[in-house]
Amino acid sequence: MATIQDDQPKSPPLPRPGAFGLAPPAIEDADAAERVELRRDRLLAGLTLTIGIGVAMAAPFALQFGATFFLPVTAALVIAIALVPVLEWQERHRVPSPLAALVCVLLFLVAANVALAAIIVPATQFFRQLPERIDRIQANIAPLLDLYSNLQRYVNRTLEHFVTSSQHPARTIAATPPNSLLELTATSAPAVIIQVFFAILVVFFFLSGWTRLRQRTITSRSSFGGAMATARVIQAVVDDTSAYLGTITVINLMLGLIVGLGLWAVGMPYPLMWGGIVALLNYIPYLGPIIAALLMALGGLMVFTDFWAAMIPPGIMIGCHLIEANAVTPLIVGHRLTINPLLILISLSFWGWVWGTPGALLAVPLLIIIQTVVGAAGKPDIAGFLFEHGTLVRDNLRRGEEPDEPAR
Repeated sequence: MATIQDDQPKSPPLPRPGAFGLAPPAIEDADAAERVELRRDRLLAGLTLTIGIGVAMAAPFALQFGATFFLPVTAALVIAIALVPVLEWQERHRVPSPLAALVCVLLFLVAANVALAAIIVPATQFFRQLPERIDRIQANIAPLLDLYSNLQRYVNRTLEHFVTSSQHPARTIAATPPNSLLELTATSAPAVIIQVFFAILVVFFFLSGWTRLRQRTITSRSSFGGAMATARVIQAVVDDTSAYLGTITVINLMLGLIVGLGLWAVGMPYPLMWGGIVALLNYIPYLGPIIAALLMALGGLMVFTDFWAAMIPPGIMIGCHLIEANAVTPLIVGHRLTINPLLILISLSFWGWVWGTPGALLAVPLLIIIQTVVGAAGKPDIAGFLFEHGTLVRDNLRRGEEPDEPAR
């Protein structure tokens, strides 16, 4: 019996998975999905980075324009965060939260009023004598002016040997005494009173609802890990801010007392006022001590009849500040609150430009709060976004935890 053969061509056998360098379809699909996910993540990261740059560029002008609202709110929040340990200590002793918040506000107001009374009232009386002491100041700095004139004439004669040019006489700028300070304060007093009252209310209501706010923030997380991370961030912000402000306040008070004792020993009037000025300006890193030394030099020129005797008060202040900045503060604060000096300068210049002197006083506490939150939540990894695949980097090394992998 004849066999009927199929004339249709047979299909070639399929290659085995992995043969001739071909990947299985499942692996190819996984690689394609991963590439799509990576492109999507990079697109979202690029949009987030662009929006963040835009917000960062617009925020300073918004803060500066709305300083009437943002400045008292920010100052009140910083003060309230610094007072949280006092509030929690009272709550542990079964003091109701509203009463504990009221006690914190009253303690702060008493301390602020004592400090302002010790500085503002004597300073007003002292610097009111500035127009009468102009002659003494000019007599004290006359040797320096003569030295400057001689040096300028020597430089001019030297330049005449090399270049022949027309000489322009030096212009003398008349210094006017700051006699409009009281008028400026009087005209701005209503706005200042309203802002201070508003800030006090913000501090009170923040402290009175702090425990409930913290509990609600932690319990509203969808996972246990998220709740624990939120609790760590809140506690870190409170601990770092209150520790810095409390430690620096004690150091500044001791520095002011020591400087005041030194000025009292050399016969400088109002030593307590000068000590308060030194303690207050020492909250501003780098620039504050310089301003305090200049003010003290002006006060010495107003009081003493000899130039070198007038330089004793700023010399005392500079010597005490050098010991405090290089020995006392690093020993007490330690490495826990060590901040990059470049970041301090950037924060100082930024907040000083936005809000002036109050912004400079708030620069370091705000930097600590921002650093703590960003270090826990993750900061933009610009280099990783441009050259690798990372977008956020979390900094947990300071807490003694394991470093996280860069988030994709």
